Amino acid sequence: MYEFEISIGTAPVSKYRWLARIFMRGKMLSALLPLLLAAGTASAADKEPFVLLELGAAGEWSLNGGGPGFGPTAAIEFTAIRNWLAIEPGVTTLMSRGQTEWDTSFVFRKPFDLSPAVEFEPGIGPVWIHTVGNGRTTDSIYLEAAAHFEIWPTPDRKYGWFLEPTYTCSFGSGHEQSLGVGAGLLIPIE
Repeated sequence: MYEFEISIGTAPVSKYRWLARIFMRGKMLSALLPLLLAAGTASAADKEPFVLLELGAAGEWSLNGGGPGFGPTAAIEFTAIRNWLAIEPGVTTLMSRGQTEWDTSFVFRKPFDLSPAVEFEPGIGPVWIHTVGNGRTTDSIYLEAAAHFEIWPTPDRKYGWFLEPTYTCSFGSGHEQSLGVGAGLLIPIE
């Protein structure tokens, strides 16, 4: 444990007096001030939001003869490794004739800037699908591949739009497959 005694005047402050003197003289603040100013002057385009909230609508069409489903979708995207990895957990509720499906996904994406206003993020990840309908309940694990587009209409990126076509296939019996699309609003949270 470090002992720290501070006294007023010219008397020694402790055996770690050099550290106390740095703080008392304000050298630490003057050393950090240029770093704080440089961090505060970064442009809005260089700043990444803490998370992106995605709210929208989705549709899905079965390739195995099932009917289409439509409903709301919500996700949170965050950057794990800048310019290399974005992770997006999300939930979609799809309603069709006689059944309701809850899709919970966890997609890993690689971001690419197509222009200052458009980003493209291809991704892949697992999806847990819980289906209730026709007198039964099923749970299945699927794999989802997605092509996520983000459109930012203003340079300050206060809001944006997303469009996300998807392909989903199951690992279970029947190898169910579907094509889907989601679209909606992007809200950056800093």
